[in-house]
Amino acid sequence: MNSMDSTKGKIGLKELLALILLDVGTKVADDTPHTFYEDFGNAAWIGILLIGLITLIPILLLTKLIKLYKDKNLIDIILHLFGKYIGFVLLFILWIMQVFANISNSAIYTDIIGTMYFNRTPVVVIYVVLVAVAAYGAKKGVEYIGSSAWVILFWVILSLLIILSVTFVQGEFTYIFPILGTGGWEIVKGSYNHSSLLTDFLYFGFIASNVKNSTVFNKGIWIGFSIVILSFVLALIGYVMLFDYYGVRMFDYPYHETIRYIEIGFLTNVELLFFPFWLVSSFIRFSFYLYLSALLFGALFKIKHFEYVVPALAALTMLVGLMPESAVFSMNKLKIIFLNVIAPVFLLLPILLWITAKLKGDFKK
Repeated sequence: MNSMDSTKGKIGLKELLALILLDVGTKVADDTPHTFYEDFGNAAWIGILLIGLITLIPILLLTKLIKLYKDKNLIDIILHLFGKYIGFVLLFILWIMQVFANISNSAIYTDIIGTMYFNRTPVVVIYVVLVAVAAYGAKKGVEYIGSSAWVILFWVILSLLIILSVTFVQGEFTYIFPILGTGGWEIVKGSYNHSSLLTDFLYFGFIASNVKNSTVFNKGIWIGFSIVILSFVLALIGYVMLFDYYGVRMFDYPYHETIRYIEIGFLTNVELLFFPFWLVSSFIRFSFYLYLSALLFGALFKIKHFEYVVPALAALTMLVGLMPESAVFSMNKLKIIFLNVIAPVFLLLPILLWITAKLKGDFKK
């Protein structure tokens, strides 16, 4: 096992898969669908299919590299292929990207919890609870986060399946037309800009040495990738069928509006059934994000027991996230710019790594 990791064991396929689905798949329940509808219109579901195609090669090359360098994670691979200095710069950029993702997403999730469910609770209190629980999980290590993700996964999938079934039954199918929404070229252009949606798959490379073996890692990545794309397609169609394109654009968080709107038999306040599962999955997601931040920080500054950095990174996340007056508005604007900037990093880095490995002759060895 990589000496930089403080955990004693390794996670298997089910824990890795659970982490992928809760980390990437739960984006269907934040502000991501809203940005998709703004750029793609009611053809948002086609946009996610194109994003899947665009990111196919980078993810494929990443899995090939993990298979080539057995028992190494992406940190080791970057340092091996690019050397100490260029490797440090690249890892520092990736760490900054991860820290910003923590800050922007935690601000947005705090807003979801505050505006949709606990509007009388001070934002600071919600933020402190979210970050404190996430920090506790991150400090426990990737095994603990993976096991927690596996425990809650069944209930998250079940709740999503029920919600999607109801939206398809109660929704209006004709609302998905015109199929191409904002137009063919706009969808292609937007798909490139939004390809950073799947950047998390690159970051999973950093825990490759925490997974039982490279075969399990690659299997988890591809099963997770397929389920995430399918979930997004169904959710993006479902929201439009329920609210129409013009209606769904009005909502910052379509998932939460959906669980407040739908009716299931005699049940009222349906959101009270689904909100707890979303909340727990959010805690797990941020635990993993903080863990990755600490892992990268430890690699950059040669800190063996990097888990001790978690509280400091959690405090930084909260302090910066609470700084702007209109935090969510600011973070939404910054997040869009940030996602456009990181798209080429995500798409090009695995290609550059693969080419460098080829030139070094590592594939022949």
